[in-house]
Amino acid sequence: MNHAEEKTRLKKTAGGKHLWLVVILGALSAFGPLSMDMYLPSLPFLTKDLQTTTSLAQMSITSCLIGLAIGQMVIGPLSDSHGRRGPLLAGLILFTVTSFLCVMITSIGWLIFLRFVQGLAGSAGLVISRAIARDYYSGTALTKFFSMLMAVNGIFPILSPIAGGFILRFTSWHGVFVVLGVIGFILFLGALFGLPESLPSAERVSGGMAGSFAAIGRLCRDGQFISYAAVQGLITGAMFCYIAGSSFVLQDQFHVSSLGFSLFFAINGFGIVMMSQLAGALAGRVDERKILRTGTLIAAFGSIALFGSLLLRPAQLFAVMIPLFFIVSMVGLVNSTAFSMAMQGQGKAAGSASAILGLGMNTIGALLSPLVGLGGSQTYFPMALLIALCDVGGFLVYLLFIGRRTA
Repeated sequence: MNHAEEKTRLKKTAGGKHLWLVVILGALSAFGPLSMDMYLPSLPFLTKDLQTTTSLAQMSITSCLIGLAIGQMVIGPLSDSHGRRGPLLAGLILFTVTSFLCVMITSIGWLIFLRFVQGLAGSAGLVISRAIARDYYSGTALTKFFSMLMAVNGIFPILSPIAGGFILRFTSWHGVFVVLGVIGFILFLGALFGLPESLPSAERVSGGMAGSFAAIGRLCRDGQFISYAAVQGLITGAMFCYIAGSSFVLQDQFHVSSLGFSLFFAINGFGIVMMSQLAGALAGRVDERKILRTGTLIAAFGSIALFGSLLLRPAQLFAVMIPLFFIVSMVGLVNSTAFSMAMQGQGKAAGSASAILGLGMNTIGALLSPLVGLGGSQTYFPMALLIALCDVGGFLVYLLFIGRRTA
């Protein structure tokens, strides 16, 4: 089969399996959130069971984020030079095995290490799902498709904490990792039998890994690409601060039950779904730069409102929950748009571009997540401050480097 025939086959595959691609790629792109969201309601119980501190328990989130960041920078370029399918299947198997190993640990040190490996493995689904989307789509079609991926992705924050809280009603936190292992294996089977290779051999980066890393160097010198990556990374970084701190803040400070916390978390996940769908609906009708500006502006205002709520005495739950809804929801609007604009024209370097975008998001989250717990579980000052720095910073990056360039 020549190159033209192979491209035609891939387009027919995308058209004929559009819904399946949305479901499987959306599930794969949710590996990172899935690894953390289902696990969140169990953090206070895990902290007591392993006789550790709040900050060390949150390090198990940080180590997973570091693994996600490092793994993407290896697997993304690898998929550009060797194809998408092999690295994806290997990552899914490793994720499954690591999840079951987490069930057997008895110390926080081992959990932190295994969560790091779990992040490395999960990064395959995260980075390769985005690259496959770029293999099949471009332009406005890519924005619309990625908004659908974000919607599927957003379902996991809705269902995962509820499932985690439900699991804790019948078993310990170990049961969460059993479920993660089962999900990993199901996704492995889905990818094995239902996801063909999407990158033709003729379109792969030549020169092996060296050529792929050279492509990363070129992307890092692309000011426009890095600006979009920075905005996406900062807005998502704010969400990771919320992920790391919200379970302790709501359950310990405001005495919300584990089920109540899961429902609150689910509402915010539904906000991501709604906003990602809005981004897809507006694509092609409204300038995508305007959509991005609106999303970053609303997130910035939400973060300022959350920080301002610290002045209330006594602390009010509604003054925390309402700003957090807007802060988290804007992730759907911003990420759908920023990703599409950043990936335009990347072609054969889609894996490397996806890796850099993922690196920005997960590195910022990994650096800030442990800082959220420095004030203990009876204050949300660190969480509010870090969220404000991220969201206001994301809006300023847009104003200074994207809005000015395209004005």
